[in-house]
Amino acid sequence: MNIQQLEYIIAVDNHRHFAKASEKAFVTQPTLSAMIQKLEEEFSIRIFDRSRQPVIPTSKGQEIILRARRVLAEVNELKNFVSELKGGTSGELSLGIIPTLAPYLLPLFLKSFREKNPGLKLFIKEMVTDEIIACLKTGELDIGLLSTPLHEAGLAEQKLFDEELCAYASACLDLPEKHLLLPEEIDLSHLWLIEEGHCLRNQVFNLCELNKMEIVNENLHYEAGSIETLINLVDAHGGITIIPQLATYHLNSSQRKKLCQFADPKPAREISLVVAKDFQRKKIIDQLRKEILSNVPIRLNGRKKTILEIELPNVPLQVNEPVAVSHT
Repeated sequence: MNIQQLEYIIAVDNHRHFAKASEKAFVTQPTLSAMIQKLEEEFSIRIFDRSRQPVIPTSKGQEIILRARRVLAEVNELKNFVSELKGGTSGELSLGIIPTLAPYLLPLFLKSFREKNPGLKLFIKEMVTDEIIACLKTGELDIGLLSTPLHEAGLAEQKLFDEELCAYASACLDLPEKHLLLPEEIDLSHLWLIEEGHCLRNQVFNLCELNKMEIVNENLHYEAGSIETLINLVDAHGGITIIPQLATYHLNSSQRKKLCQFADPKPAREISLVVAKDFQRKKIIDQLRKEILSNVPIRLNGRKKTILEIELPNVPLQVNEPVAVSHT
């Protein structure tokens, strides 16, 4: 058994096709197939069911692949750790971030973080919370940026900031100006929700103390996949939705008039960096945390400005190599 063989079985598991896996692994298909077959013979276990299309792992193969991912994650972690011991921040770093945070937080710190770490190859993927948790535990991700607390064994959380939630409502709801909204004042029949799988949805459910059966719209039932869609729905069809504070800085002047703050205690979500408890690259974690906190408009010390007092330019996300950004 060698590292290359483990890389090959993971490639096949990712693509469920030997030809595609060999292409991604930059090796011929006969070579990849022979190396995997040799590993199966060494283990006396068939890892893949080749009679199925697409190719799928056997039940025992799934367990082997899971452990192979952990082994490769440890190998990469060791390489990166050695680099940091030498004073550098080279190598690779994989970051998972929830979709309700990514478009608003990444543009604030990504450019400066990359400039300060030119030798670091950064892979960023938008994922929902459960996917990030699973990938942190298997080693497929190094760091998660998401809403906490998670209460997950084996994971460590470093709080960054609290992000206030606010209401975004159309004028037809006739909410008084400067009125501090109470959750019970929200008309559930006019509430637009983000789709299941997003932690923000659960936070809204908890805030309004509701369950799915209470969401009633006589003519339309729609669950949005992004905060931008929620905002556009309110603009076009009326109603109300709940959005996080960073999303409010991208609103135009007319849209900002539709914002309504909640009465105290104001609802907020905690945003944290999350890693596996045995994650050793302390230097890169410290650098990332410092870079984020130095660029977000929410301050942990001193007087916090309200969402209507802070002006933030609409910074576009510019991604050039070697950053890889993907969505799920």
